[in-house]
Amino acid sequence: MGAPSETTMRDAPAQGQITDEAIAAAKAMIGMRLRPEGPYLQDVTVDTIRNFCNGIGDLNPLYRDAEYGRGSRFASVIAPPMFPMAYGWLGRTRWGLPGVHGFYAGNDWELFRNLRPGERIGAEERVVGVDVKDSEFSGRLVIQYVEAHFVNQRDDLVARVLGWCTRHERKAAREKGKYREITRHEYSAAELAAIDEAVMEEESRICGRNVRYWEDVEEGQALTPIARGPLSMMDTMGFLVGCGRGHTHGVLLKGALRHPGHFFRNPEAGGGVEYTGIGHHRESVARDVGVPGVYDYGPQRSAWVASLVTNWMGDAGFLKRIKTELRRFNTMGDTTWCRGKVVKKYQHDGHALVDIEVWAENQRGEKTVANGAATVILPSRDIKTRMFRDGSGLDLGYAVYPNK
Repeated sequence: MGAPSETTMRDAPAQGQITDEAIAAAKAMIGMRLRPEGPYLQDVTVDTIRNFCNGIGDLNPLYRDAEYGRGSRFASVIAPPMFPMAYGWLGRTRWGLPGVHGFYAGNDWELFRNLRPGERIGAEERVVGVDVKDSEFSGRLVIQYVEAHFVNQRDDLVARVLGWCTRHERKAAREKGKYREITRHEYSAAELAAIDEAVMEEESRICGRNVRYWEDVEEGQALTPIARGPLSMMDTMGFLVGCGRGHTHGVLLKGALRHPGHFFRNPEAGGGVEYTGIGHHRESVARDVGVPGVYDYGPQRSAWVASLVTNWMGDAGFLKRIKTELRRFNTMGDTTWCRGKVVKKYQHDGHALVDIEVWAENQRGEKTVANGAATVILPSRDIKTRMFRDGSGLDLGYAVYPNK
């Protein structure tokens, strides 16, 4: 067999345009099922759970300490709610609008059951909407929406997620230069000490076995913030490892030849093949699409916000819903402070529920996650209130699917 053709890959990311024809083609895909990204990690094991926790910085012993798990009501460690991300970052840009850069922009998860070691994840994904808008960042943009269902090996529904991404012309974003004036933050010794203190004390502030009862929660109550940062290459690379991601050598080349528009031969790597999203690790590629520098992975930031809530709710709680909208870029050296407050407590279908507003801010006080929301099922002292058990089927119908 002859050597594969090398003429199909460029030496830089393509400079595609958002044309009426490309938009029409994307809209024509609404309702279509996509080939799921991955799978990367399908088997739920003590090791894959711990590895994922390492990738998002989650210190909760219910997810990573086998002895602690054996003593819990689950008689085992369980996976954190965002573990299905390790299967694949469903909802990202992998379809339509060739050569137009994509940014993960947010998702809205509804969870139905905990995952335990011994289970295996499967997924289905379909296109549910396409919107066209204008932005200060790049002018005309397209928002694409995908719905994914995650199931276990028994076909039990584990999670349902609505994910969306924004598509921007690289040239337009670069020329507008919205973030051109942003420079790397210079931390004082006091600022770094405060960040380190929050990180080191996080584990001691996890509610864990200290049952948080619904009756003890008050509207307006603030969640203890958690800090992630300053963002470094160790953080972004650790997330890739935690999700089992990474194609190299022949595996990478085969994929690149099948999808040449998503890869290029980077002169900075001596012609080595790299993904067009390598802006997460290469300054030049990030700046080519108008980002002030190397930036984080959106799914990782969403997982940080989920950790904020699971830390607060304790082992007896269940995270039913978590929504995050990513706004500003989180670039190398930025610190993310995840915050939340209780906005409503109520009962529905026999369950004691708490709604929480969640968001994230960087060290400049700018919101990098906005319009976030979480719903938690908590235990109640009221004997008339049902205790949650996996598979109860409680469905509050949160997600609003555009153009469906």
